[in-house]
Amino acid sequence: MTQQTVLEQCLSIVLSDDKSTAYLEFSKQEESFACTPDELEKYLASQGIKYGVLREALLVFVSHPEMYVKDRYKIAEGIKPVPGTDGFIKVLVGMDDSNERRPLEAEDGKVDYKEVTRLNNVRTGQIIAERIPPVDGMVGRAVTGEEIPFRPGREARFKVGKNVVVNPDGSAMYAALDGLVTKTDGNKLNVFPVYEINGDVDYNTGNIDFVGTVVIRGNVLTGFKVKAAGDIRVVGGVEGAELEAGGSVEITGGIIGYNKGLIQAGHNVKCTFIQEGNVDAAENVLVSQSIMHSTIRAGQAVICEGTKGLIVGGSIQAGENVSARVVGNTMSTVTSIEVGVLPKLRNELSDLRKEVREQMDALDKTKKALTLLDQLAAAGQLSPDKMSMRIKLSATQKSALRLSEETKTRIFEIEKVLEDTSRARVDIHKMIYGGSRIVIGRYTKFIKDPISRISFYYHDGDITMVPFV
Repeated sequence: MTQQTVLEQCLSIVLSDDKSTAYLEFSKQEESFACTPDELEKYLASQGIKYGVLREALLVFVSHPEMYVKDRYKIAEGIKPVPGTDGFIKVLVGMDDSNERRPLEAEDGKVDYKEVTRLNNVRTGQIIAERIPPVDGMVGRAVTGEEIPFRPGREARFKVGKNVVVNPDGSAMYAALDGLVTKTDGNKLNVFPVYEINGDVDYNTGNIDFVGTVVIRGNVLTGFKVKAAGDIRVVGGVEGAELEAGGSVEITGGIIGYNKGLIQAGHNVKCTFIQEGNVDAAENVLVSQSIMHSTIRAGQAVICEGTKGLIVGGSIQAGENVSARVVGNTMSTVTSIEVGVLPKLRNELSDLRKEVREQMDALDKTKKALTLLDQLAAAGQLSPDKMSMRIKLSATQKSALRLSEETKTRIFEIEKVLEDTSRARVDIHKMIYGGSRIVIGRYTKFIKDPISRISFYYHDGDITMVPFV
């Protein structure tokens, strides 16, 4: 019996499922079993083992075969395949975890504890995610010599939520509107045009800056800022905070401003009451109960016609009309109502008039200095330094005169606008008290005694009063 036959009778080869490993085991026990490494290697080849034979393992086996009578012994090892890497969706907009909000630290090391929320704002058409394709793996090699295929990586698929679009080749996802990138159930990517805060705007939320509409189900505390390209809706009240909306601001409660902060709106501001507030609306300010000791500016109208409909103290400016039930009080609190011109123009006019006064004072001083220098020149006592000063003052005077003329021209333009007060009107539904002041265009009327149910408008060069109907 040949040695090869003995090996075939006593030994057998067991392969792993993927044929990447070969094991040697005894199929028949012989106490006198012995072989050389070369004989064992030939036997392996006869059994189809062509790759990855472990030469050192052969030496160990033939030296002490009795040790492996009951065990499998690894005798050859191929190369396992490397599986491909799965594709994935790479989100290009930071997905902040609300539980990991941290105050903003400036370059100089200062920490702003009101800047803790950084929203994932996106604009229409902005790419928000891209699909990364899978990467191929590496083929393996079996101990029998053939290749072992690798498991290919799986393609990733976008989980499409609301207000997002995927390009035709499925490689990128884009925002379909301005808003906030949010993941919902199943890791769907969405863009929502509304950002909701369920609670107060305080140190927990920090300042808010959003490209859509902001809904706050709580109060906005003093010192905090909320900015929105759309509307701002507050289901609560606003203290001395800054609210800036490209659309409208609606507050179910009221505004207690403590003479701090500012409410600005590209359209309307609507609330229950305003106390010591500062409000600026491009269109209308709509208040149901009262406006007290506040500064209000509206491009069109200020309406306070609710159950109280009270305006007391402060300054109310409207481009067209102011309507209220009661203006002022029995204590003759100074209350200013101005209509007939855009508040910004009226404020600009006030600033320009102040500039003209300052310019005239400066011109007067320059003129006096030039007169003195002219007298010195006539007497032949003008030194080189004084001569240089005289030249500079002459140039300054010409420049100041030109600037003064430009300022006066602008004042004249605004005054012409002020004269167009055809739609300007103040309606008092119940009572206006002494201490109030009505300004329509360029004209002012001071109220000394209480007047009930009255309307004010401009007619024939003066402010006219007619019964309110």
